[in-house]
Amino acid sequence: MSDLGAGFGYLMKGQRWAVRHGRWFGFGLLPGLVTLVIYAGALVGLGYGADDFVAWATPFADDWSSPWLGLLRNTLVVLVFVFGLFLAVITFTAVTLLVGQPFYESLSEEVDRSEGGEVPESGLPLWRELWISARDSLRILLRVALYGIILFALGFIPVLGQTVVPALGFCVSGYFLAEELTAVALQRRGMVLKDRLVLLRGRRMMALGFGVPLTLAFLVPFVAVFLMPGAVAGATLMARDLVAPGGTDGDDTDRTNAAPATVTPPAPHPHPRTAHGS
Repeated sequence: MSDLGAGFGYLMKGQRWAVRHGRWFGFGLLPGLVTLVIYAGALVGLGYGADDFVAWATPFADDWSSPWLGLLRNTLVVLVFVFGLFLAVITFTAVTLLVGQPFYESLSEEVDRSEGGEVPESGLPLWRELWISARDSLRILLRVALYGIILFALGFIPVLGQTVVPALGFCVSGYFLAEELTAVALQRRGMVLKDRLVLLRGRRMMALGFGVPLTLAFLVPFVAVFLMPGAVAGATLMARDLVAPGGTDGDDTDRTNAAPATVTPPAPHPHPRTAHGS
């Protein structure tokens, strides 16, 4: 359980870093604000259209008597909106990171610089970084969508669907949210998606400790925007320690699932890097 607490600790460290570096905090807000406007419109549209969608998808129930017709369709409306919210939480980070790639990469570099030691650079032109980020995000979203479909189906199971399934949904969201955020720092270290997943799988509880509280916080309107700069900073701090010799600087009593300290990123691309915003 120490890894769970360590993950939450990195989240808090990142938020403190953002608060202490006000200029970078403001710099990191911009992509989230743009994405928030887009997602707010999409969720409002889903809220208004969910009734019509459910009625269209369940024509077989048109002749059902009360209260069964209302019970079925009202339950499905709630599930559709929850599923949409579930996808919004996951895709919000992916889309925000894609929109704000130059912003968050510069912020992540500043975290590395402020902590001392090496400040890795990918060596890739900006268009190439955007392509890799979009491709990896799509792969992650496909995984999330698969889990989402399974959890959506399990949601019809009485009791289990209203208790265990939502908890599992938050765990899935939190885990992949942690992957998306650490990708900013790990991509600069030359780690491809497969290696990043192996790294986080070895410290799954740490990823959950970081990602699940953030997922819950993101459910509160506007909170995601203000937490994103600190989330990127915290994920960078966690990534630094995960790839450092010896794993993390947290409690060493829980190392049975630790990723091997010999995991090293491949050499960065030799081409000069396109200047990013600062």
